[in-house]
Amino acid sequence: MSIYDNLNDMQKQAVFHTEGPLLILAGAGSGKTRVLTHRIAYLIDECGVNPWNIMAITFTNKAAEEMRERVDNLVGFGSESIWVSTFHSSCVKILRRYIDKIGFGNDFTIYDTEDQKSLIKSICKRLEIDTKKLRERAIMSAISSAKNEMISPEQYFMEASVDFTKKTIAEVYIEYQKELKKNNALDFDDLLVKTVELFKSNAEVLEYYQNRFQYIHVDEYQDTNTVQFMFISLLAAKNRNLCVVGDDDQSIYKFRGANISNILNFEKVFEDARVIKLEQNYRSTSNILDAANGVIANNKGRKAKRLWTDIGTGEKVVFRQIDTAYTEAEIIADDMKSNILSGKYNYRDMVCLYRTNAQSRILEEKFMNANIPYKIVGGINFYQRKEIKDVLAYLKTIANARDDVAVKRIINVPKRGIGTSTITKIEAYAAANEMNFYDVLKDENLVNIVGRAAAKIKPFVDLIQLLRTKSVHMHISDVYEELMEVTGYVQELRDEGTDEAKERLENLDEFFNKIVDFEERNEAPTLNEFLEEVALIADIDSLNATDNYVVLMTIHSAKGLEFSKVYLCGMEDGLFPSYMTISSGDPSEMEEERRLCYVAITRAKEELMITSAQMRMLHGQTQYNKVSRFIMEIPEELLDTNLSVRKMGVSEEVKTYNQSSVKQIFNTKAFDPQKFKVTKADSLDYEVGDMVRHIKFGLGIVVSITEGGRDYEVEVDFEKFGTKKMFASFAKLKKV
Repeated sequence: MSIYDNLNDMQKQAVFHTEGPLLILAGAGSGKTRVLTHRIAYLIDECGVNPWNIMAITFTNKAAEEMRERVDNLVGFGSESIWVSTFHSSCVKILRRYIDKIGFGNDFTIYDTEDQKSLIKSICKRLEIDTKKLRERAIMSAISSAKNEMISPEQYFMEASVDFTKKTIAEVYIEYQKELKKNNALDFDDLLVKTVELFKSNAEVLEYYQNRFQYIHVDEYQDTNTVQFMFISLLAAKNRNLCVVGDDDQSIYKFRGANISNILNFEKVFEDARVIKLEQNYRSTSNILDAANGVIANNKGRKAKRLWTDIGTGEKVVFRQIDTAYTEAEIIADDMKSNILSGKYNYRDMVCLYRTNAQSRILEEKFMNANIPYKIVGGINFYQRKEIKDVLAYLKTIANARDDVAVKRIINVPKRGIGTSTITKIEAYAAANEMNFYDVLKDENLVNIVGRAAAKIKPFVDLIQLLRTKSVHMHISDVYEELMEVTGYVQELRDEGTDEAKERLENLDEFFNKIVDFEERNEAPTLNEFLEEVALIADIDSLNATDNYVVLMTIHSAKGLEFSKVYLCGMEDGLFPSYMTISSGDPSEMEEERRLCYVAITRAKEELMITSAQMRMLHGQTQYNKVSRFIMEIPEELLDTNLSVRKMGVSEEVKTYNQSSVKQIFNTKAFDPQKFKVTKADSLDYEVGDMVRHIKFGLGIVVSITEGGRDYEVEVDFEKFGTKKMFASFAKLKKV
């Protein structure tokens, strides 16, 4: 039996077509890696191609290692001569041999992000550029984007026109490249840029590699940027045996510089190209695939194709619109526990996907409460992220300045010019005199300890003392907002302007949501109580010694993965797609978001549950959002919107809808003020001492009832949650 007998007809066509340009449009779960590896084996076994003349290139080391392993298993002897590598690793190998042809030493250094930042910082200082207004990372991001598009410093300067900021960045870019050359160094982007420069300027070197790589394979072609496209085009120009594999419907990395036109315009660049579509999916049920097809069909900038499978119809896609984000997290946790108890799935079989990392906070808390082991992929525990740890350190210092670890963490955050030597002197003095670190900072003799640095420390101490005094009378949320304002922490991130900074701002917004929520849930909330609640969550670092845990991740991180059951949460207009995408009015931005939704749906093998919340806290404010427009693009007959509460294993507060009402939900106003209007009852049907039931807190005894002008204030001692005070109109207590 031949190794090619297990391929379907379209896969065989892709494997057996060996000469000339070939575009393999490989839909999600269609076996693209199998096709690539079998094609390489076919070239060697049946076509007599020397392994030395074959190249396979991809994006990540993990993908390259997987491809290498599968090629070795198929080809056997001689497979070590096949060039299997990432783009950047390939370029390093080439440049190590020939970069001297363009004026660099072959022993060049590769700068990492911190090296880049340090160099940019020194250049800005020399050019007298205020890095408080134009951050180093913002400059680095702009330079990286320019290099991805093969835009030189001089060209960038010319295109800046009258834009002062771009002109300034161009000046730094010019000096930055000069310094790199002087230091015989390349940054990560230069590895590709300089290789392309080498090929363009030295025909002999280019011809050597064109002769070496007679058959070129590129995986994940939809993720290539402009400079990667040029690199591949130059290598393939002579023999034209270029095979690219990708799926335009899974192009989701525009923010990293990916250019979807590379795959959409492949036949225009290579007019004699053969296009083969792999549409048979080996991963998911037909209901899941048809849902994905229904969504992605609304994109205009795509190659026409439709995924199908012979696996079977499977379960319908479950959709729930739920009251709040907290209830949404509870429902997901409850459903997971139900699957575990029934023995249907293990924890490792399930994943929870979301649009932004900030959404993980509520999910993490609910999973911990439900004792569900989990792991965050593509991020770290919410409370372990740098910006959150920084803010917590400030709040800990305000609440209890004896926490030396907290004080030392933020004494120079944001930067105040307080160096390591100064901190070392303070630590030594504190140890010798058995004092807390912060007490030394307040000492009248501080100038004798640290000299002129005392003048930099005093504003920090004054800030902490002021906020410590105010925290006694102010709400925690007010303390937080003043802290962010006075320290300039948030403004610094805004000025940075990078994708990383934007994500950190989102996380700080989510932390503010946590504070507001804590205040709403407690009658007289204190800072110490808040820190205690957070500590009980943040200190749970070990999840499970085995790999049997639920995975939490952003959709971007999930690309290439698959799970038996997928939970896709936060499907609301304003969150997914985002307000920024909606307000931009740019069709290409909306199509990128739709592709992201397509990727999320196609991660599911057997079951998919999609949820949205009517009410969610964003940026410290409660918002009422419509159901995501992407839900409306899923054919109604594929949606299960009327599954019983009992079957889901969740509380009675879950709202269910029949299929025809989904459109009505989408088209109605997100927030009806009359719906939330307080109406005081003439009397209550329960008294002090009665047993009552609350929709969230369960059973409790009424402790007191106080009649106010607009409503009754009821105090209830709940069995599991302790004493709570609430307004009767909102509480909707039921006498038992």
